[in-house]
Amino acid sequence: MTPPETFTIDAPPPSPPQLSPTRPTRPGGPASIFRKYFKIFRATLVERLTYRADFLLSTFLRFLPMLTTILLWKAIFAGSPGKVIAGFTFEQTIAYLLMVNISRMFSSMPGLAGGIARDIREGTIKKYLTQPLDMIAYLLSYRFAHKAAYIASSAIPYAVLFLICHKYFAGLVPTDPWQWAGFAASLLLSFLVGFFFETAVGMVGFWFLEVTSLLYIVMTLNFFISGHMLPLDFLGPRWAAILKALPFQYLAYFPAVVFLGKVKGPELAWGLLGELAWALAFIVLSRWLFRRGLKRYGAYGG
Repeated sequence: MTPPETFTIDAPPPSPPQLSPTRPTRPGGPASIFRKYFKIFRATLVERLTYRADFLLSTFLRFLPMLTTILLWKAIFAGSPGKVIAGFTFEQTIAYLLMVNISRMFSSMPGLAGGIARDIREGTIKKYLTQPLDMIAYLLSYRFAHKAAYIASSAIPYAVLFLICHKYFAGLVPTDPWQWAGFAASLLLSFLVGFFFETAVGMVGFWFLEVTSLLYIVMTLNFFISGHMLPLDFLGPRWAAILKALPFQYLAYFPAVVFLGKVKGPELAWGLLGELAWALAFIVLSRWLFRRGLKRYGAYGG
């Protein structure tokens, strides 16, 4: 498997457009605010699409470890009684690992927390404070455009991969439209959970000068306990129950098992409500940390 947060190209967000200091600005209504951040999204999308060749190449290279992963799990299941582990067959396990790539396509936010901490440390965060821009809303627009560009650019490589591995999805592709709707909702919510979780982590930079080691530990643990490396069910009932109570399962595990039909009906509805609750909790947390951090923040110079 690939190491965490290394499969997308992530450049620092471009600086917001400079506004004339002699022209007063009015906040405007909701429509004006929406148009402002939509323009940021559109400009960022154009910028990110200039890297479409890099997206394609990095996506193809990222699929190479799947060959060794398939061989590894084939050997593991060969020695397993009944050829089933924690309710997963070999085919379901490989399908799960493939679907986790789709989950992480939405939820992974490489460079976001580190970029926020760097802006705080270097004082460049003041570019958001001296203009009529909300930093979190600006970064959300930027990251949404980044994801849109990445998904559009990597659609062909993923289509080729899933076509090659279609035999592992025999009988697993959802036929119930509600299951497809639940899967789509879980992916969209995973984007919000991933974005606001990393935003909250990045706000730690208000209290600590150097957070590189902390971010590495958090993201490495996140990569494992989110279910990216293997289904959480493989860890045993006790650990699986603990990890499923945490928000990290929604970054990789939950959307994958929804697609495979292992979460249905009331369990799916409760799972989506739990995912929504965690997304709202991280939104509130990131906003609270931002406000508290600004009270202790100071910057000098132009």
